[in-house]
Amino acid sequence: MAEIIQRDGTWAFDGTTVRITPGLHRSVPLFRQSYGEIAVPLEAVAGIVYEPERRRGRLRMRLREGADPLLQATGGRLPEAADPYRLAVDVDRSGVAAYVAEEIRHALLLDQVPQEPTSAYLLPGPPVPVSVRSSDGTVSFDGTQVRIDWADTSDRVKRSTGPRIITAADVVRVEWLPNSGYEDGFLRFATRETAFSKLPPEKDPYALDLWGNVRRDLLTALVATAVTARLPHPSTRTGEDGERPLRRTVSVPAQAEHHDVLLRRLRELGELHRDGVLTDEEFARTKTVILRGFQVLPQDLS
Repeated sequence: MAEIIQRDGTWAFDGTTVRITPGLHRSVPLFRQSYGEIAVPLEAVAGIVYEPERRRGRLRMRLREGADPLLQATGGRLPEAADPYRLAVDVDRSGVAAYVAEEIRHALLLDQVPQEPTSAYLLPGPPVPVSVRSSDGTVSFDGTQVRIDWADTSDRVKRSTGPRIITAADVVRVEWLPNSGYEDGFLRFATRETAFSKLPPEKDPYALDLWGNVRRDLLTALVATAVTARLPHPSTRTGEDGERPLRRTVSVPAQAEHHDVLLRRLRELGELHRDGVLTDEEFARTKTVILRGFQVLPQDLS
């Protein structure tokens, strides 16, 4: 057993699994404490390195592409301090950190773990049900459905539609960008009907606009990861709705479906306008955004 215990957390390697446990000190980011312990199978590891520094070094683990739904959902956008595959090491424990890294590297060579991307997730992601309260509302996932309950501060277009319930089977991808404190973030669930829509997050009823408390909004990555873990693996996606584009020309049926989705979104917008939910200005502005997202000019509808 190779193990290092630090205020930042604990890494323990038993020859087959690296068990990462976040520390309980207040300096440990809320996201890592909420995500909890992570058991990383050796076959998911691509490499590990210890980076010594004058005051405090770092252990860094690199996972194989496609092995972890957390990395897939966040796309490398997690702040460094919130990265669970990084451990701050006190200078007097640098020898132990180097030993742990060497033991893992030796096991990778001994087991001949490949470096190629995986064809399935090797980590399960966070357990469900999971629920997070963000600046734009509360998002929950029970393993089969996503539910969004809008906050009082949400855009009134969103609030007028009531809670948004999305079946996991209808989700084609999850898009997540953290709130940095300088720029807003978002959590968007793209479905077959909304994959082509480019409404801004503050008006998109399938997206949470993240603009408030950075520590709290970062927790939406828990839901993003839980949903991502239950979607088809990226290696199997070949259509326009997946992350790997399909190399073919768009057929007439695909164009017709695209047009149907556009008309449906415009009808919904028109109903909100007729019911007095949207003002004339809000209706015109949102309609322009929808048409631009579908790459259709107003004169094309006349």
